[in-house]
Amino acid sequence: MFTINIEKECGCFKKSDFHNNENFADKDRALTEALSMVEYMNNNFCQKHQFELTENGNEFSIKVEERVSSGCCGGGHCS
Repeated sequence: MFTINIEKECGCFKKSDFHNNENFADKDRALTEALSMVEYMNNNFCQKHQFELTENGNEFSIKVEERVSSGCCGGGHCS
């Protein structure tokens, strides 16, 4: 059995259709699902957090970290 574990359930995760500690019988299916989740969360959640996947035995963990902001709004006048 392979498990996808979310380290910290942020508000966006709780509002999503994703589930924590979901189990899969097949490693490839679990890995594919975990990668898909990370990509979706990094691109579609509120951008306060960065999500990163790590593998440890039969567990795929999705780490949640605060995004580092440069303070620049991207308007071109900061440089």
